[in-house]
This record gives sequence, C-alpha cells and structure tokens, in this order.
Amino acid sequence: MLRDANDAGNDRLILENYTMDDIDIPTLESYRIMFKTDNPDHVWNNLGHKEFLLQLGGYAIDRKERIEGLTMAGLLMFGKGLPIRDRFDNLRMDYIDKSHLIGEQRYSDRLTYDGRWENNLYNFVRMVLPKLTIDLPRPFQMEGMIRKDDTLQHKAVREAVTNMIIHSDLMLNGILRIEKYDDRIVLTNPGLLKLPLEQIYQGGESKARNQRMQNMFRMIGYGENLGSGFPLILNAWNEKHWIKPELIEQPELMQVKLTLFFENDPINDPINDPIKLTERQSMILQNFREDKTLTKESLCMKTGLSDATAKREIAYLKRIGVLKRIGSKKNGYWVVGK
Repeated sequence: MLRDANDAGNDRLILENYTMDDIDIPTLESYRIMFKTDNPDHVWNNLGHKEFLLQLGGYAIDRKERIEGLTMAGLLMFGKGLPIRDRFDNLRMDYIDKSHLIGEQRYSDRLTYDGRWENNLYNFVRMVLPKLTIDLPRPFQMEGMIRKDDTLQHKAVREAVTNMIIHSDLMLNGILRIEKYDDRIVLTNPGLLKLPLEQIYQGGESKARNQRMQNMFRMIGYGENLGSGFPLILNAWNEKHWIKPELIEQPELMQVKLTLFFENDPINDPINDPIKLTERQSMILQNFREDKTLTKESLCMKTGLSDATAKREIAYLKRIGVLKRIGSKKNGYWVVGK
C-alpha cells in the first residue's frame, strides 16, 4: 500500500552499491541503437552510457543523502543477469510456447533462466515479442518503397507486454510469465490493479508502478500515450472480431492476468458461418449434459477452470443459444441444445 501510494512510482529507488559495472553494455547499446533510430536528433545520443542512463532515469544521484547508483529501473532493464538475480531473487521471467504441439510435447519453445542470455527486462521483451507475433496475419502493404507490416494487432501485443512490466509490483515474489497457445496468449504479472477494471477498459487514466521503465519503453516506440494502451488492445481485437480480451485480478495470488484470444466472437462476427465451439466450450457443455444440476463452482473443481473463465464461457454459451438455464439459481437446471 505504501509503495502504491507513491505517485513517483516504484522504480526510482537507488540501489546502493550497484554501479555501471552491473550494466550489461551490449544490452544498453542495443537499446541505444533503437533510441537513436526513433530519436535521430536527440541530444542524449551524444552522451556517455552513464550520463545517458542518468537522463533516462536508470541512474540517479541523491545529493541530500550523498548516495548514487543504478536505480531499480536501470538494473532491471539493462543489468547483467547475476546482479539482477542477487538483488531481485523474488522475481523471475518465463516464456513458454504451448502452440503447435505434436504428440506428447509439453511445449514447443521455452525462454527462462538457462545461462544463455542476460536476464534483464529489455532482453526478455525483445526476445519474446517476435515469438508472440510470428503467427499474427501480416497483410502485404507498401508505404512508398518500404513494406509496412506492423499491424494494429502487432502493436496491441507489444502494448500488452509493455503494460505487463510497467504495472508489475516487482518487489513481490512472483513471475512475469507469458504463455502462448494456439488460440490465445496469457500474460501474468505480480501486483494488483491500481485502477478499477471499468476505468482500465474505458481508458483515459494511467497509474504505472514503474514510470521510468514506462518512459524507457516509450522512447523506443513501445507503449501508447497515458491511458490509451488498453483501449488500443480492445480496438485491435475488435477489428478482427476476436473475443474481447479478458483482464482479471487474482488477489489470492497477488497477480493480474490478461488473456488475448485469437478466436472469432460469433456475436460480433459479420460472417454468418455455423458456430464452432472450442474444446473448452465443448467440454463445459458435456459436463452440463452429464449433470444438468451442476453448479459453476462444481464445474470449476471438475475442470480446473478459474471462476472468471467459467463465468465468461457460460455467459457466452447462453448468449449463442446452446446452453439455457431453466428455473432459479438454487432449484433450476441446465438444458444443452445443438
């Protein structure tokens, strides 16, 4: 509560005894190339690495306390893996690809702490984003002599990954986890929401926990203007007539989960095709066929679904007319149609 009450954000904290020696220079140089590409005439391009980080908020000097060093933002974004793990042993980054599985495969790709990359946030984002967007449709479009294939959906995925980091409470024990499936992407981050869900879906307000990281990403073209990020994601998904993204808060786990579905929503799909149910939806219907008095809570226990997912799927199945409730919540029963 005290951390969240700080309007200046959490990532301004100076980490004593963490110096430029703890920065992974190849990571920082990679970032600076992107920075210069997006800001070719910026005066910071001529600064040394330490002065550049000082301007960016990755290094700070507290004249009153007479201390200086890397900030939390600087170390986590550009630091070497070992110093980051020493200082933030509560935090992990994990990407797992469960799409296109064959036979008994558990996953088709994995990015975790295996000693093959410096485990900082900038590297994590840059390595994961191409993996997440490779299956998104890329229409052939030219802008002059240059091919333009950065679609609204690609921008939305980039926004979702950026939001996951800038809104995380990185002081908690938790995992920045991204899971890719054939029909969805699931992003999970530690920390609870600082704004009501309704306000987030509506847009117009932003309260990032990690404001320096937010600025670092924005300076290389990642992240929209304040308060417009989530509406951008909604608009991108609505353009494809995909199921509305689901943002849920899980207080018992002290984390937030965002699910981006790649399935068409028949309610908003202009193409009048027969309704095709997902495996999960078919499983839910089968459970109601077998027990017409089944409660949502019992369904969750039998299937392992979260309460929010079960509620959303049941509402959807009722809306398209394949599931109907007869009678009251206490004494009624379910009818499964075609």
